[in-house]
Amino acid sequence: MTSPDASHAGHASHATPAPDACSVGFDLAGVSAYGTAARATFFVALEQPGPWGRDAATQSHLPAGVGSSLSSACSDRGGRLSLIRRPGRHADDAHVPDHAAYLAWAGTDPWLLRLTLTDAALLLDLDLDALARGDRDAVLASAPGAETAEPILLVCTNGRRDVCCAVRGRPVALDAADDHPGRVWEASHTGGHRFAPTGVLLPQGATLARLDADQCGEVLREAAEGRLPTGVLGPLHDRGRSALTGPEQAAESHVRHEAGITGLGALTVSATESESVYAVQHRDGRGWQVALERRVHTDLPESCGKVPVHVADWRARTVDQRIRTSPTRHA
Repeated sequence: MTSPDASHAGHASHATPAPDACSVGFDLAGVSAYGTAARATFFVALEQPGPWGRDAATQSHLPAGVGSSLSSACSDRGGRLSLIRRPGRHADDAHVPDHAAYLAWAGTDPWLLRLTLTDAALLLDLDLDALARGDRDAVLASAPGAETAEPILLVCTNGRRDVCCAVRGRPVALDAADDHPGRVWEASHTGGHRFAPTGVLLPQGATLARLDADQCGEVLREAAEGRLPTGVLGPLHDRGRSALTGPEQAAESHVRHEAGITGLGALTVSATESESVYAVQHRDGRGWQVALERRVHTDLPESCGKVPVHVADWRARTVDQRIRTSPTRHA
């Protein structure tokens, strides 16, 4: 298997994982990606080039104290810190005078801001409580120079966390970045290397599995209109939106695929009196009742080199659907 730290002078688009790689096992077993997005209502994505260790926030050229404090400040508020870097070579002495940073609210009415920092520690002075509640104006007041940004795609390439992310993720990020410079970033651990190559679309927190470079481009083109491309709907690719719980993600993704709904803000999900049934509502008045159950697979390693464990995924089925109450259909 290709080394996770190997520099890619070219695209290396034909890198192949080992037969016993965790993502290969999950592919062969047909494990559904539904309901597997790591939970986060907001994201802080900080540019930090150079190599990353298993815990990128504390094992990179970013001062460990800063990384640890930022990671804790985000997770304590229900968010997630991601280190990002531009696809390409990652020399060990890579430093930047300035750090690009993105602040993403992934809840209702998502938004994304970009700013440039001379010192990554300045992120600790931002109003992270405002970010955690989606208060864009308050965040802007604490972040001089921040501007609205186009959607970006974070592709996990953290090979020290799992080799699948380097072998499968880096070539995809490199190829996609050629066509969409500045909007595709390599990212530290996003959760789910068993579904590599994985990506997270910001600001919506839409988390995707088994991506290729063409799909990355389609995702970014549709994201400008707040949509997902139809090609990434369904259990092969759609892991769910990060602001939802796992079962909510699975129910929403099932309806999205079954009804061909691409709008990322079109659906809302709520629990019902039955703990295994969720109500999914479209903004045009349509509604679905979705029953969930766990399907058990053969034991599989969830990370490369680890002992196989019991693996189960979400199986969803529609048990009731209401006719829409509005003649206008929205995506």
